[in-house]
Amino acid sequence: MMAQYLALKAEAEDCLLFYRMGDFFELFFDDARTAAQVLDIALTSRGEHQGVPIPMCGVPVHSAEGYLARLIKAGCRVAIAEQVETPEEAKKRGGSKALVARDIVRFVTAGTLTEEALLEPRRANVLAALCEVRGTIGLAACDISTGRMELEECSADRMGAALARLGASEVVVPEGWSDAPLEAIVRPSRDFGSDGGEARLKAAHGVATLDGFGTFSRAMLAAAGGLIGYLEHVGRGKLPLLLPPVAREGQAHLAMDEATRASLEILVSSQGTRRGSLIEAVDRCVTGAGARLLAEDLSAPLTDVTAIEARLALVQWLHDNALLRGDLRTVLRALPDVGRALGRVVAGRGSPRDLGQLRDGLGEARRIHDHLRGQADRPALLDALLPHLTGHGALTDLFSRALVPAPPTERGQGGFIAEGYDHALDELRRISGDARRAIAALEAKYRDQTGIAALKIRHNGVLGYFVEVPARHADALMAPDSGFTHRQTMAGAVRFNALALHEEASRIAEAGGHALAAEEAHFEELVGHAIKARHAIAATAEALARLDVACGQAERAAEGGWCRPQVVEDSRLEIEGGRHPVVETALAAKGERFVANDCRLSPQDRLWLVGGPNMGGKSTFLRQNALIVLLAQAGGFVPAARATVGLTDRLFSRVGASDNLARGRSTFMVEMVETAAILAQASERSFVILDEVGRGTSTYDGLALAWAVVEAVHGVNKCRCLFATHYHELSRLAESCDALSLHHVRAREWQGDLVLLHELAEGPADRSYGLAVAKLAGVPAPVVARASAVLQRLEKGRAETGGLAAGLGDLPLFAAAIEHKEEVVDTLRERLNALDVDALSPRDALDLLYELKREAGKLP
Repeated sequence: MMAQYLALKAEAEDCLLFYRMGDFFELFFDDARTAAQVLDIALTSRGEHQGVPIPMCGVPVHSAEGYLARLIKAGCRVAIAEQVETPEEAKKRGGSKALVARDIVRFVTAGTLTEEALLEPRRANVLAALCEVRGTIGLAACDISTGRMELEECSADRMGAALARLGASEVVVPEGWSDAPLEAIVRPSRDFGSDGGEARLKAAHGVATLDGFGTFSRAMLAAAGGLIGYLEHVGRGKLPLLLPPVAREGQAHLAMDEATRASLEILVSSQGTRRGSLIEAVDRCVTGAGARLLAEDLSAPLTDVTAIEARLALVQWLHDNALLRGDLRTVLRALPDVGRALGRVVAGRGSPRDLGQLRDGLGEARRIHDHLRGQADRPALLDALLPHLTGHGALTDLFSRALVPAPPTERGQGGFIAEGYDHALDELRRISGDARRAIAALEAKYRDQTGIAALKIRHNGVLGYFVEVPARHADALMAPDSGFTHRQTMAGAVRFNALALHEEASRIAEAGGHALAAEEAHFEELVGHAIKARHAIAATAEALARLDVACGQAERAAEGGWCRPQVVEDSRLEIEGGRHPVVETALAAKGERFVANDCRLSPQDRLWLVGGPNMGGKSTFLRQNALIVLLAQAGGFVPAARATVGLTDRLFSRVGASDNLARGRSTFMVEMVETAAILAQASERSFVILDEVGRGTSTYDGLALAWAVVEAVHGVNKCRCLFATHYHELSRLAESCDALSLHHVRAREWQGDLVLLHELAEGPADRSYGLAVAKLAGVPAPVVARASAVLQRLEKGRAETGGLAAGLGDLPLFAAAIEHKEEVVDTLRERLNALDVDALSPRDALDLLYELKREAGKLP
């Protein structure tokens, strides 16, 4: 057995091997140690290998899913080795001592889950493959639980943003790629060939050309090859549900890098959970599929005004029809997850319950279609969705006739095919039922015959049906002429067989076996019908999800008084009464009111410097405007009284930072890396929020960096930007930067206490109120008093010297400063060019050389 195990373990490589032994999956050696620690189960030993006891642990087969979920969550990958023949077949093949053959039937990994118990209902489970083809990054992504597959390409500097958008559970890359993401799964490079990828896509969809699906680059096809190759590997040659690939345009979605997504807390809060995130504050979907689609919308907002307006029009229509919206949400709430049920069925892991979910979901989709078709003034997007909600009449009728109203999750015991669908099956069930009634009659007969009232007829998987009596009554049945045959003696009971019981048991077994075989054949037939209609069913599931998202957005807008944004092609950003959705929700839970603020950016006033005290609301103001842009381009209403959003190509947020010890970066280094990315990539169509740039270093360095960054954003990037700062000296930039204006969050001191008003006002901040905030935070009074004395001395010195920014107003602007630096170097060149070298004595030449080096700053 160990030889068989070790051969399978070599095939499983770095995966934990679940080795099937009867009713348990067993793990050995290091796999057992790892599993025992993660699962908190007992670690035992079994026999010896090379003179050393073999560590061992196991989990029951019937509850393996729960253990798998914990292992996958802990970052493990698992190979499932099942028995692929029965003990009887093994004996026939190799004699009484033959080992039952086993083989790895499947790899269970984070990105290839389909089981309902292992997936989060409201979160997509994405598997991605990356590769590089001639300097271009190809990316293929799919959620095999629903079959959705997308292909795209991007430049190397956008790879991080693309991965951050996907939030993939697992990433696959070719071996030997130096720029591969950390913790990616390495696969053979031969799987990532563009020709092989094209061939695999054609084979997966049974087509001779991919032209009907769209146009795909070589990089996209290479990534698709790696993705499908990995799926074939983990599925042992069997592919899951894969819908036709969709080419994603790189410029069709608002780009956001990983740092921006983290600081805006779009899908996950800073604590790493959904609680406190944007999606938690926005999500009012009543189905898991709708919640997954909403997450995708928020992760990849659109950059096409027509598509955005189509989504907004549907939300507006549902917003204005409250009764219709309520009825539709009630129906949607009761719907099963059609997309994931289909994924399990196509992957070969479906159950009768999954078929029942397809029947129920498709039937309700038709009802929704019929109801919505009769509504007036339907928006264009709804008219585009309606055809996908129907067309399954024959399939739902077949499933309704074939399946019981509530099919079971397991098909091994039968009982899921409805009575009347197959008359032969009904007859087998009748025979089996009659035999069971006959056994009940036999039990009564044997009690009368023996006079033993405690006699019972029981059943188990080893003995089948048997007669059981208490041990004190066993002697009467042991007699040769009793008609009973002794089978087994227990501690307090004795078991017997009888001829009549054996005959009835044979009838039950034969009829039951035939019935189970008939039901299994029907199940496979019904699965075949579902697979044949998989593309249409998937389209229905997607249409239902889009309806749920629109209903949820309308419900959220009605609940919070949100408005429909106007999305325009120019670079305006005009928001009246804007609010932060997450903060407003948190304040409302405490019975407090959020203070709304306006924001008006235009080509003539595109950069706002925002000052004011800590805790005054600067960061909240910055974030809320970025989130309003994101929500608007995702096609939803926004938390504001009115909003006009100029189309944005990229969104950047540098708000807060923390150490990245894994990459050896301090907080300040992380801040500078993020700021560098903004300065390198932001265009005139971008929207940038920057908070406290330069605060992680010395005052002079920080002010110098903040000054230069503001000038660069204003004069080079020329994007819309909100810049929060405590450096009052930056207000002087308003004199030289014509598209920059000064603003501050208001605060007042009253009887020695700081009152934060959270209101934005025009003009520079008069002070930072840092000591007042320290007092609010509980800093001891003597420390605050000492700080006040130090502050007075510093301010006196600043007044006498002109302050930190003395002389900065005389500096040339950003572009001119670069030219000025070149001129300083040219001064040395000019002096050298003017020299008459032949007229210099050796001593004069040496003195001149020292003088030039001192001028260049190389000598004291």
